[in-house]
Amino acid sequence: MLDVRRLRLLRELAHRGTIVAVADALAFTPSAVSQQLGVLEREAGVPLLERTGRSVTLTPAGEHLVRHAEAVLERLEQATAELAAARHGPAGPLRIGAFPTATRAIVPAALAILATRHPALEPMVSEIDPAAVADALRAGDLDVALVHEYDFVPAPAAPGIATAPLCGEVTYLASADSGDTTTTDDLRVLRRRRHSPWITATPGTLCHTMTVRACQAAGFQPRIRHRIDDFTTVLALVAAGQGVALVPQLGIVDPPADVHLTRLPIHRRTRIAHRRGAAIHPAVAAITDALRAAVPDHLIAD
Repeated sequence: MLDVRRLRLLRELAHRGTIVAVADALAFTPSAVSQQLGVLEREAGVPLLERTGRSVTLTPAGEHLVRHAEAVLERLEQATAELAAARHGPAGPLRIGAFPTATRAIVPAALAILATRHPALEPMVSEIDPAAVADALRAGDLDVALVHEYDFVPAPAAPGIATAPLCGEVTYLASADSGDTTTTDDLRVLRRRRHSPWITATPGTLCHTMTVRACQAAGFQPRIRHRIDDFTTVLALVAAGQGVALVPQLGIVDPPADVHLTRLPIHRRTRIAHRRGAAIHPAVAAITDALRAAVPDHLIAD
């Protein structure tokens, strides 16, 4: 009989790529991970890993077993959710991840709703970039999270993770002069900024990738001067004449008077993410309902 805990380690190795990364994520030592994977290979009766020096890759049999592991872990998550629903209503710790603008604009109102409807829940919020959410959910560090995607940066399907739509918002070009119109239906307005310095988020984030790809779609590579993740700081730098930037609607709060905003045909969509099979868990269902009730009226309903 295959041990589900060892199947989880194999699944994480398939997604994270190294034994050290699996050990860090799941609070094991690398030697313990290696030992458990060795036991799994003996249980399976066929080689699951191919070791070359320090690198480890999955054999075809290992990859096939990971696909089965995904299905098994989803069913176990669903069973856990059904048992929780049978035992009691939403109660206990609930670990929520969210990106900064959602943490400010949506999460506080959702927590207030949650406190009224389900006072036995103990929500704990952590800010996290959407790119790191799938790993955190699979590792059990989070129960639910808000993620986003842009028109130019669609989110790839993450194994073991399910998402549901929450809301959408538009994106603006922020500049320190009024040379642009207040709205546009195409990206030609970006091309007029091809010689301007640009302010983007830090590399590796979806916001950074969105800016680069939008500029490329307009026919140029942006000349990046500053890399800032906080949109309030981005707008302050724009007002100081340090460059132009693309800012989603939720990132625009009391912008400086010197900042001019041009609405663009670029949208950002926010989704609710959780482990596959967990949608009916009372706590996950409760925070999902609260988040939907907390979406500001000026955002695009999904």
